[in-house]
Amino acid sequence: MSLQTAGRLWHRLDVVVRDLLLGVLFLVASFLPGLRGHGTQVGDLPTRPFDALAVVALALECLPLAVRRRWPVVCLALVTCGFALDQLRGYHSTAGSTLPLVLISTGSHLEHRRRTTVLLLSMAYVALAIALFALGSGGETPEEFVTFYLVLALAWGAGAWLRSTRVAEAERRERVAAESRIAERTQIARELHDVVTHHVTAMVVQAEASRYLAAAPERLDRSLAAISDTGRRAITDLRHLLDLLNPDYGNGIGAAQAREPRTPAVGRILTLVEQTRRAGQPVEFTEQGTPPVSTGSADLVAYRVVQEALTNALKYAHGSRTCVQVRHGEREVSVEVSTDGTGSRSAAAVGGGRGLAGLRERVHVLGGDFSAGRGADGGFTVRARIPAGGPS
Repeated sequence: MSLQTAGRLWHRLDVVVRDLLLGVLFLVASFLPGLRGHGTQVGDLPTRPFDALAVVALALECLPLAVRRRWPVVCLALVTCGFALDQLRGYHSTAGSTLPLVLISTGSHLEHRRRTTVLLLSMAYVALAIALFALGSGGETPEEFVTFYLVLALAWGAGAWLRSTRVAEAERRERVAAESRIAERTQIARELHDVVTHHVTAMVVQAEASRYLAAAPERLDRSLAAISDTGRRAITDLRHLLDLLNPDYGNGIGAAQAREPRTPAVGRILTLVEQTRRAGQPVEFTEQGTPPVSTGSADLVAYRVVQEALTNALKYAHGSRTCVQVRHGEREVSVEVSTDGTGSRSAAAVGGGRGLAGLRERVHVLGGDFSAGRGADGGFTVRARIPAGGPS
């Protein structure tokens, strides 16, 4: 059996069983001839051989270790009684070494009434020190009793430090988990905003235009077909997003879906442009350069920038001339979307600015630059410089 296997088997045992084995080890060691009478000694009482009461004292000092983590106060009380009996009878056994160990354990695991426990333990030690001083020959000075008390206090302090460290680590993990949940919710909300807002805005604008095409059946049919096509694209994008949220995505169960690309590439910007044109927005599209082989998240962010900018153009400047420029460099992708501000607000022009704020955060995460604002001519321009090759 390897050490790794033995370690796994050991940790599978209940904590009471593991701690009981530790107590049994101390109990057996106390009866070894070479260690008998050479244990912890407080006071100057002469060492005496073991008798029936010695067995009781050793049992009280060793066996309660089994519950030192489950019931720390019970363990401390029993071990303290055993230690007092051990010292008052003069056995001076090795089992007396369990008291500092139990103090460390209790200081680490006791949750309630810690100050009361310390006060009662201190009073008990004072009573024991007075009794040992009275029974002894006077060879033990009060300073030596105080020194041993400080040793016990140090053991308790070590346990308290372990407890504070454990609590701080638990709080840190809880904080990290909460921050991760918030980040995940923000990411999901951002993706839903990007997918839903664009398609729904296009559908609303197209539906509004269809109301005035009753006299032109062919144009009405094209408008309704555009609405249907936009709805199908929205369903496809939502399905892709739900696949990413599926815990089986990417493993053997979701392997078939994983083979299909989920993130929109810069090449799909033309599809966005055509969809926006069908919604009645005059859009000019210019693309310069060749996309690099690996762009990391830059292609997705560039797609989202164009998507949000065209959505805002439909909502706040419907019918105005819109220009989309995409430039591919060796290490970055630059996007600029501008409107001339001559259009009108549509019925879908309702929002809280979440889209632009989310874009700014996306671009800054990749180390790029983002700006959005109104020009002197009343138009609105969105610019983004996105470094290529960043992590997805």
